[in-house]
Amino acid sequence: MLLAVSRRVLARGLVVAAVTLAVSCGNDDQGPTIVVGAGDSMESNLLAQIYSGALSRTGVSTSVAPHLGNRPDYFAALDAGTVTVVGEHTGELLAFLDANSKARKPADATEVATGGVTEPSVPKAVNGSLPEGLAVSDPADGTDMRPRMLLTEAATRDRVRSIGDLAARCGELEVGVAPVPEVLRASTDTLRVSGCGFARTKLFHDAAALRKALLDGEVQAGILGGPPALVPGATDGLAVLSDDDYAFRAENVLAVYRKGELGDRQIRKLNYVAGELTTDDLVAMIGRIRGGAVPADVARDWLDSHAL
Repeated sequence: MLLAVSRRVLARGLVVAAVTLAVSCGNDDQGPTIVVGAGDSMESNLLAQIYSGALSRTGVSTSVAPHLGNRPDYFAALDAGTVTVVGEHTGELLAFLDANSKARKPADATEVATGGVTEPSVPKAVNGSLPEGLAVSDPADGTDMRPRMLLTEAATRDRVRSIGDLAARCGELEVGVAPVPEVLRASTDTLRVSGCGFARTKLFHDAAALRKALLDGEVQAGILGGPPALVPGATDGLAVLSDDDYAFRAENVLAVYRKGELGDRQIRKLNYVAGELTTDDLVAMIGRIRGGAVPADVARDWLDSHAL
């Protein structure tokens, strides 16, 4: 009898041990690592850290592959399957996928002057241009990473408040162009201003040089390659023209990912990030990184503050 009882206890112990082992293995096995790719810009790396951190909170293993180069380089990595997700801007992505697309706005718009024809939005055009096997998250509507048009404050006294107001005079003006290095953009020489063909274009190495050229009258208009808040002081004494008609194509942040490699929970998480992210958030986070903060820590703090 004692032997029989001992055998039963031993058997039960083995069953419990087996179940415990199975549960433990199940918890530890998170499947393949989701690799989030980043280009060489500070913004690209920050977005990769945000997406990686957000996805890891769904219970999957993630890592960041930094410094992959420019847009063709990290799209080659997506195509090869060495990365699963990358951060992008809607307008730049559309220009890369379909250089002939006319879409400019972040939402569908009806062109009354053309008999009610619907002009497709940039996100819709992006979806229609994606290669087989790729998909995108929702765009972060709170982000606006478009270039900005600058004039001297004296020039705006002629009631020029928007790019549309300037359009009739563009052909008489020389425009200066300067990058914002941290921004995810291919190059300043690819910038296009719809309805505004300038007489000449001059490239400057930074925003300070562009500001000086404007104030000295060396150029009559300026294009800054991203939000002015990223370059404090760059617009002192200058006016930033409004762009309600999207002379500069919409540039909202979004994630591009390989189909079939993210589950519904991970895709929802990317969309939650899109719903919370703003231009001010990106500016503040880039400012912290410039000050020496670790990008992964900055991303984690942002995710925590938004309960993501």
